[in-house]
Amino acid sequence: MTEIASAPDESPLPLLILASQSPGRARILRDAGLAFETIVSDVDEDAALESARSRFGELSPADVALLLARAKAEAVAGLDAADGAVVLGCDSVFELHGIGYGKPYTEEETRRRWVGLRGQTGVLHSGHWLIDNRAPGPEDDAGSGVTDGAVASAAVTFGRPTDEEVARYAASGEPLHCAGAFTIDGRASAFIERVEGDPHAVVGLSVSTLRGLLEPMGLSITDLWE
Repeated sequence: MTEIASAPDESPLPLLILASQSPGRARILRDAGLAFETIVSDVDEDAALESARSRFGELSPADVALLLARAKAEAVAGLDAADGAVVLGCDSVFELHGIGYGKPYTEEETRRRWVGLRGQTGVLHSGHWLIDNRAPGPEDDAGSGVTDGAVASAAVTFGRPTDEEVARYAASGEPLHCAGAFTIDGRASAFIERVEGDPHAVVGLSVSTLRGLLEPMGLSITDLWE
């Protein structure tokens, strides 16, 4: 079932809709001063990936992130509640030694992954897909019909947390729903030595990437400022 976090009835719909339930992504948009609404899609990620692989074969971790971002954006853009807005879908995949990792979901899997993360450098890929869902027409604020995506990636180098630290981190619940079993804006920050690239991409949403996707739609990032 699709969850809709509605603005108060007396407020106009924000121009931007975020098709993600990630608190980290929402926090990035708020910190950047952007007005937005959240509508969470009900995309079956496993089914979407299975369908894509049957058509295109094996996908790279970056391609998986972009494909799922697009699926989420398209699902929300098809809702009446998204009419008149631009819809941003996002998804993140962590790549280590050529293998992509999503959310671990369990403490056991989190501990297992961190055994392999210690002292290593991996890449966090965050896919972004933006759909101009505004009505077309001659008006200045008419829609462009543009739909486009991009991937923002950043390399993450990990320290060497002890087994006890890893167990306590897994038990905290924080990494269970994070791509790669970590998030840089929380407890795992103590275990990350270096980030090369856009640090926002590690959290899951690059504002500079969003700015680039807005340009072909005739929009500026400042149009989204509160």
